[in-house]
Amino acid sequence: MLCFSVVILARSLFIQVYDTPNPLSLKFVPGIRVLPNGTAEFSQATGADNSPLARSLLHINGVQRVFFGEEFVTITKSYRVTSLMHITIRYVTYIHCLDEADRETVEMIKELLETRIRPTIQEDGGDSYKNGVLKLRLQGSCTGCPSSTVTLKNGIENMVQFYIPEVQMVEQVLVCLI
Repeated sequence: MLCFSVVILARSLFIQVYDTPNPLSLKFVPGIRVLPNGTAEFSQATGADNSPLARSLLHINGVQRVFFGEEFVTITKSYRVTSLMHITIRYVTYIHCLDEADRETVEMIKELLETRIRPTIQEDGGDSYKNGVLKLRLQGSCTGCPSSTVTLKNGIENMVQFYIPEVQMVEQVLVCLI
C-alpha cells in the first residue's frame, strides 16, 4: 500500500520516497542500482563495517536498520524518533556514497552469509521446514511491522500452502536488536 510519494532533487538525482506498511520505515528509490542483485540488511546490532553507505546511514540519529534491495533502500527508524524528515535529508546526502567497491563488498558478504553462515543458523530453526511448519525470518520494512503477522499468514502462508500443500503452517522467527 502506497500512502505517499515525494520526489527529492539532489544533484540531478531524483529520489522517490515511499511510505511502507511499517510506520517506522521509509522506502527510498534513487533511480540508480543499489545492489547488482538480491538484498542486504544492516542494523546497529549486526554492524556495517563493510558497507560505507550502510555505516553512514546507521550513524544518523534515530536510524535503527537499513535494508538494500536492487533498486531501493528502506530505512527503519527507532520508535523513539517522531519525525523522519532529518533522516530523509541525510539520506539524500549519503546516497552519493554508492560506489562499485561498496557493491562488491556487499556481494562478498552476501555470498559468505548464503554459503557459510545461513546454513549453520538454519540448523537452529531459522528458515527451516520441519513437521509441516515452515519458519521464516522477515527482512526489510517487514521486520517489526505491525502488519507483519497479517502479511505472513494471509500472504506468505497462503501462497506457500497453495504451491506446497505439505506446509501446514508458516511461523516467523524473531530477531532481537540490542
